[in-house]
Amino acid sequence: MKVDVLVLGGGAAGFFSAINCSQLRPDLSVAILERGAEVLEKVRISGGGRCNLTHAVFEPKPLTEYYPRGKRELLGPFHSFMTGDTMQWFENLGVDLKIEDDGRVFPVSNSSQTVIDCFLNQAEQLGITIFKKATVLKIEKQGLLWRVTTKNQSFEARVVIVATGSNPKILQMLGVMGFDIVPQVPSLFTFNITDTRIKDLAGLSTDAVVSLLDLDEKYLDVENSAVGKEGARGPVLVTHWGLSGPGILKLSAWGARSLKNLNYEFKIKINWLPDFSKQQVFDLLNRYRLELAKQNLFKYTPFNLPKRLWQRLMTAAGISETQKWADLTSAEISALSEQLCSGIFRVSGKSTFKEEFVTAGGIDLKEVDFRTYESKKFEGLYLVGEVLNIDAVTGGFNFQNAWTGGFIAARDIAGKLVDVETN
Repeated sequence: MKVDVLVLGGGAAGFFSAINCSQLRPDLSVAILERGAEVLEKVRISGGGRCNLTHAVFEPKPLTEYYPRGKRELLGPFHSFMTGDTMQWFENLGVDLKIEDDGRVFPVSNSSQTVIDCFLNQAEQLGITIFKKATVLKIEKQGLLWRVTTKNQSFEARVVIVATGSNPKILQMLGVMGFDIVPQVPSLFTFNITDTRIKDLAGLSTDAVVSLLDLDEKYLDVENSAVGKEGARGPVLVTHWGLSGPGILKLSAWGARSLKNLNYEFKIKINWLPDFSKQQVFDLLNRYRLELAKQNLFKYTPFNLPKRLWQRLMTAAGISETQKWADLTSAEISALSEQLCSGIFRVSGKSTFKEEFVTAGGIDLKEVDFRTYESKKFEGLYLVGEVLNIDAVTGGFNFQNAWTGGFIAARDIAGKLVDVETN
């Protein structure tokens, strides 16, 4: 089968690339190959089934700060297609959007099916052909054309867009073709912790600053970031198996490679009072010893901290349930300050965050011209989405990478294929 544009991968980046190609050049024949039985499966489960499309950060430079890998390379592309462009694109096609308090952008319907229907309807209207259960076995350049072989048939295309996500077989294929591949490691995962301070507190959430340490309690060197020493701030959620929440997920993304090298055996330091230093808390506790002298420590917390967590941290500091503020010793105040601002927790392993599996790794970014998303090695071969060594923290940023790459690749293809025909 011959087509103008062949898209490998029926996910977010693949559909966005294909649809934009057809919108810009309705005369081009476009097809999508998907190895699975269904398309857009990751879109379906994203955001807890609500589909977190993007994030309300509307300047390119601040937006890049959410990408542990790809931060520098995405600055130029974000000047071409940003979060606001994404929102406009979907709203133009009838997907009403809303910005939630934390900045995440969702369909007003609160259903990922709205986004899936939008893509499928557009594909049908634009005449894009979708092949399911089409596992790619070979990609090769033959003269001016590309030949892609699947289990059932072969395709010839003038242009190929690779949007296969973290599919290891495609990465291996590209490696054989001569691409440099950065080994894949998990990103966006939760920390497995067994510790009496958080036992039976599942569901409790509070704002905190969390830092990464090795087993010798030295700060970890973290890729492209200072989050090891300075820590990552955000809501930390206690789970049945340890800790999760945006603050933890952010650390897992920035520390993806370092934590893999440690075989996910490491420590974290938590400041449960992120607006205060340990010295400030020490001074406040001394003040409360006088001001709250007759009150029982366990019945009242003077800090914006969940009461059950406050009680656990006091127990860890050696303070009894019957103790009054007036009876606090300097040693106990010092121990409590330590627990509140510098508590050390041992992490033994990780758990996948829901079903939204994200990897760090993929095609080395030096292989791609980010003005076009075309391979520097092969003319007519484009690489978009998570097949590249780009990943982000949770909050719609990984999708924004897919939309930006898909749009820019489509725009370049639309212009280039005109040039070919004109010449």
